[in-house]
Amino acid sequence: MHKTFLIIILIFTTAVVFGQKNRLRNTATSKPFVLGLIDEIQSKALGEKRILNIYLPEGYKQSDTTKYPVIYLLDGSADEDFIHIVGLVQFNSFEWVNQVPKSIVVGIATVDRKRDFTFPTSIARDMKSYPTTGHSDQFISFIEKELEPYIQSKYKTDHSKTIIGQSLGGLLATEILFKKPALFNQYIIISPSLWWDNGSLLNQESKISERSFNQQTKVYIAAGKEGLTPTEIPRVMEVDANLLAEKIKGFKNSNVKVYFDFLPQENHGTIMHQAVSNAFKFLYPVAKKD
Repeated sequence: MHKTFLIIILIFTTAVVFGQKNRLRNTATSKPFVLGLIDEIQSKALGEKRILNIYLPEGYKQSDTTKYPVIYLLDGSADEDFIHIVGLVQFNSFEWVNQVPKSIVVGIATVDRKRDFTFPTSIARDMKSYPTTGHSDQFISFIEKELEPYIQSKYKTDHSKTIIGQSLGGLLATEILFKKPALFNQYIIISPSLWWDNGSLLNQESKISERSFNQQTKVYIAAGKEGLTPTEIPRVMEVDANLLAEKIKGFKNSNVKVYFDFLPQENHGTIMHQAVSNAFKFLYPVAKKD
């Protein structure tokens, strides 16, 4: 009798446990974790479709009158820098941090960064090694005539436009700053590949040197311990980045503020997070309390 009772208890307990497991299995659901939107636009300038990863800040509503700054991110694919930059923007815009205003982030997904981010080079070795290079003019046209108008028409944007570019993306951001500076009023240029075409961009004049350029513009430039560049004539990347900052200062345009940030504990692969975090402090200084 005692043994029979134990068997009945065991059967009942097993049935209850399996029943609970099945109930949990049936009620548990998985949902996608949505970080933003994916837009696709057809570009005439580039002759192809381009993917845009869009982050909209908490509280964004199309029906509201609130407008937001826009941060344009080069190398903005989901498996590149988009998730990391969105995290920094979101964190720094939390009310208890309040370093960065709530902002829209537009990640421009990469197709061929060597083609899109470089201007023509006179270096035969580079032309042979990177045969698709030299079409940054088309990409800049895409940004100016297609991308920015698209974002401004579809989303609730204000006048503030920031571009973030690292490495070859930093080279492109520098080229835009020199040739089409009004496209953005804030530039975050990280570890720029100014070695391209033996540093010819450093020798070019810029529209920001002209008195007629009166747009209030902030330029943050960062470099870590980058070392020698992949060129026949040796260059040092952090030195080139510092030369860029000094060149901009030399224009003596009071409307353009530039800050050079040397981060010796970072290298070309690790610098992105720290540099963008520091850039936000430069671009959005918090007023000191008395």
